[in-house]
Amino acid sequence: MDTAEEQPDEEIDEAFERLLEEGRDRLERPIWTLLPTGLLGGIDVGVGILAYLVVKHETGSQLLAALAFSVGFVALLLARSELFTENFLVPVTTAVAEKGNWGRLLRLWVVTLLTNVAGGAVIIWVILVARPDLAEVTRETGEHYAELGISAKSFMLAVLGGLVITLMTRMQNSTDSMGVKIVPAILFSAVLVGAELFHAVLDQILIIGAAIAGSDITIGQFLTALVWASLGNVVGGVGFVTFLRLVRSAPRVEVERERSATT
Repeated sequence: MDTAEEQPDEEIDEAFERLLEEGRDRLERPIWTLLPTGLLGGIDVGVGILAYLVVKHETGSQLLAALAFSVGFVALLLARSELFTENFLVPVTTAVAEKGNWGRLLRLWVVTLLTNVAGGAVIIWVILVARPDLAEVTRETGEHYAELGISAKSFMLAVLGGLVITLMTRMQNSTDSMGVKIVPAILFSAVLVGAELFHAVLDQILIIGAAIAGSDITIGQFLTALVWASLGNVVGGVGFVTFLRLVRSAPRVEVERERSATT
């Protein structure tokens, strides 16, 4: 009986150790490693956007296009690229446990966000040059997100976006099996796109694509969407999923803090 009760706690401890180990690795990466990793993350998302646009153009179905988009998140996982919203659980847990520096966490967020968008911007330009027939669907999709503006609705869409991706990260870090990790990558990315949630990287790339396709989107609209979506994503990812995960693991966090204090 005791063994059966202890097993879930052991699994939680193992998952927590994986979080700390990966978090330390992310926070300690030098800037010359962060830059290409973030750019590749944007490129991987761009591949998913290509699949989304092609399916949306051919079928007109948002749900089928959302499933097609999941190839981008599978690429992120297998290529071990970096996505802004995937850094809400792992490095935050490491920083709270005092195994990492808060300044490095902020650096990780800022560099990853900017390089994700930059990498995606290059890919969406390539896509539209190679496939000009996708310009109309790109314009319509990008304008949708650019016109969300600042409102309770757009903020909650961003909160849900951060929550969904952080929950995906949580599920992936509960196992060492790459095959199992692919399942949440497909399911949760499809939810993100299918529900048209507000995502700081994905939707900014689409907004840039809309501008390239001829939309009169302004820089002000782009920056507003970038900041507003990022804020909502942080609230959803850190404020909901990560916070509750830390509450559940409070004893382990305290142990790690004590270890850090004595070293």
